[in-house]
Amino acid sequence: MNAPSADGPGQGVSVGFGARLHPWTRYVALGDSFTEGVGDPEPRSPGGLRGWADRVAEELSAGHEDFAYANLAVRSRLLPQILDEQVAPALALRPDLITLNAGGNDLIFHRSDPDKLAERMDAAVGLLASTGATIVLFVGPDWGATPVLGRVRSKLAIFNENLRTIAGRHDAVVADLWALRELTHPLMWDPDRLHFSPLGQHTIAIMVLETLNVPHALEPMSPKELPPRSWREAKADDIVWAREYLVPWALRRLTARIPAEEPHAKRPVAGPVFGAPMPPGTSIGNDPRD
Repeated sequence: MNAPSADGPGQGVSVGFGARLHPWTRYVALGDSFTEGVGDPEPRSPGGLRGWADRVAEELSAGHEDFAYANLAVRSRLLPQILDEQVAPALALRPDLITLNAGGNDLIFHRSDPDKLAERMDAAVGLLASTGATIVLFVGPDWGATPVLGRVRSKLAIFNENLRTIAGRHDAVVADLWALRELTHPLMWDPDRLHFSPLGQHTIAIMVLETLNVPHALEPMSPKELPPRSWREAKADDIVWAREYLVPWALRRLTARIPAEEPHAKRPVAGPVFGAPMPPGTSIGNDPRD
């Protein structure tokens, strides 16, 4: 659906805490490493990563005490895996805002057919849209200036056009990374040249918020730091994390029910943006790409 207009100051203008009006109360992000936030390390965030989706959720939560956010994205996932593994859990969380990005790994590493990928995506978007939630689809960035990724530029362009058609068919919102020319600057990319840097993630977050017509406090070229938490808030979060995540995870590890290296979503349960518990299998200080 078209993004509802938010009352208040124009996009990009710093606004008061209670002035960022929008209709959403529960946001769920689906995807791969792009949505997980790889390239944007932040030890205080779940999984040691922040990323554009967290940054968007942070702004959406301002002035909305009941706002909840879940991030089901898992790095390295291909489009069929994302749809098979994440759509049903997302629907179970009953979101009213969903972002979905998939297909990049398929095009880059598997030379997949963009038309066949679009067929799978179309069915999934139709299912998600049937809930009445606002759906945001991502048109991929222009990789033309990148030596390796540039080789699949034509396939990405075809896939992007298919995504626009899918968005139109299901009244979804298009977040246009291809048109975001700031992303052609080297500072927007992580040293691995596959993921976006903190500045790139920040820039993408601004684009998503403005695509949704949400006033926000993000300034171009100035990534916003996470706000500090009080001792009481941090202590309470530690207790919740230990009870609901650490202890069950440790017991499963000891009984060898799941492998330690099994990838997992960093925010599998919808909850408050700030103070969300760290998921099992992750410890602060580890390289989140390992």
